Amino acid sequence: MSIYELKFDPKTIEHLGVKMYSTLPPALAELISNAYDADAAKVEVEFLEQNGAPTAITVYDDGTGMSSSDIQEKFLVIGRNRRKDDGDKPSSKFKRLPTGKKGLGKLALFGLAKNVIVDTVRDGLRNRFTLNWDSLLLAEGVYSPQADLTDQKTKNRRGTTIQLTDLKRKSPFDLNGVADSLARIFIVDKNFRIILKGPNGKKIEVSNDRRYDNVEEQFKWETRDLVKTGDKYHGKLELSFITAKTPIPPSSGLRGVAIFSRGKLVNLPEYFSDSASSHFYQYLTGWIKADFIDLLDEDVISTNRQSINWDNAEMGEFRKYLSQLIARVGQDWRRKRADKKNKELKRQTGIDTEKWFETLPENVLQSVQAIVKEMGGNEEVSETYAPVVQALYALVPEYPLLHWRHLHESIRDGVFDYYKNKQYGHAADQGAKLYGEKIRTLSKKDIDGVELASVFSFAFENGKFRKYPQIQISELDTESKRNMQDGQQFLTRGLFKGFRNPINHAPMSSVVPQMISELDCLNILSLVSYLASRLEKAEINEASNSNC
Repeated sequence: MSIYELKFDPKTIEHLGVKMYSTLPPALAELISNAYDADAAKVEVEFLEQNGAPTAITVYDDGTGMSSSDIQEKFLVIGRNRRKDDGDKPSSKFKRLPTGKKGLGKLALFGLAKNVIVDTVRDGLRNRFTLNWDSLLLAEGVYSPQADLTDQKTKNRRGTTIQLTDLKRKSPFDLNGVADSLARIFIVDKNFRIILKGPNGKKIEVSNDRRYDNVEEQFKWETRDLVKTGDKYHGKLELSFITAKTPIPPSSGLRGVAIFSRGKLVNLPEYFSDSASSHFYQYLTGWIKADFIDLLDEDVISTNRQSINWDNAEMGEFRKYLSQLIARVGQDWRRKRADKKNKELKRQTGIDTEKWFETLPENVLQSVQAIVKEMGGNEEVSETYAPVVQALYALVPEYPLLHWRHLHESIRDGVFDYYKNKQYGHAADQGAKLYGEKIRTLSKKDIDGVELASVFSFAFENGKFRKYPQIQISELDTESKRNMQDGQQFLTRGLFKGFRNPINHAPMSSVVPQMISELDCLNILSLVSYLASRLEKAEINEASNSNC
């Protein structure tokens, strides 16, 4: 005759056990939590099969075990609040605060199997009893499990083994899948090992790293990066946020941030925001450890520990805080991602986009930035990103307005430093100086200003030359060509008379920018460049006064 009794409403067992824990990982998680609360250093879950069909699941732990009184007064009491009855205090060995609270985890056993054997040792006394689902339903409110051993002395000091047989599952066990799921339910500390043993004897240890094994990490944020001193939740949170290099598949169940309390999941991954349409959310995963949730007066954790009651005032405030936190991460992610892409682009092409953008006029900048940022934000065109930016850079280089004038190389290089510093009057003046220097070099005359134009003058009367120009920019055998020679002279004279002389005879500060704008500068440099280019193939007539 059994010494134990389980009092219950059959509907309670069915709804809170069978239906809530009908899948393997959540049900196993309850048994693992029991081992954790029992101060175990290790829990091992062994899966047995015969001819590919599941036959049993056995859970071993080296925790404190249960005495016969513990079995009757604690384990077999459905809905017992252990924190209220025993006190919410740390365990004796590992100083763990209990994860169990509602006293319903034991019902997970019947979500997996019809037959449950509990074999437990505490203080050298062994107790073993069997629970059977069919017998329990026929018991009409009071069920007496079969007691196989009662307070039998043993050399084993402590620990509990729970064996599940007559399993409801018919398909083979997926050991890796179970390990992945458990890694998402627990934050494992160094003093608690979770080991899975397959039918073939292969062992897998559940670790925190396993949770994100399939996520190719790009950026990471830890507690110290986000929760600052003086923050309301400083000292109350631990967190780790990760963004992947590519979008995380929705089917992975990892999109969003999960919340854990006392090492166990309390809220499935989410973004804590009503709007999650941003591109950023496809890349975000991570976890938050918030043990303070278990200390609230109101129990805000759902029975299956997959969601929090956000309607609670304190939790509503916490949700708002998390939403703002993730928004900050999103902004930082965009900045980090842009920086990384710019560095990679610079490595591949030599183009520094930030420096490039700083040289573009506002109306040009807006269009260029729109193209570059659109390309950079689209993962589908990442392979063509660098070539497209290179092509765009060729069309719109640094200081494009200067580039687009196609100035003579010596003029462009000579005025560049002035131009990039927006010293437009100085740039135009320097261009004129460089042109004048070319004339002096070719003519070998120490002249300046308007006099420089004299080297292009000539005398042609009655079809004959009385005087050749010292610098002859073209053949002079037609009227059109002679007009071009005159044009070089007159334009040179106009350049120095109309621009260089006013610049030299007035304070630069009064001339720029009132008289010499960027456009004026570019127009003057275009004229200078044209005149300088005519000197490239010029002939030098040493005896410029000879008659013909």
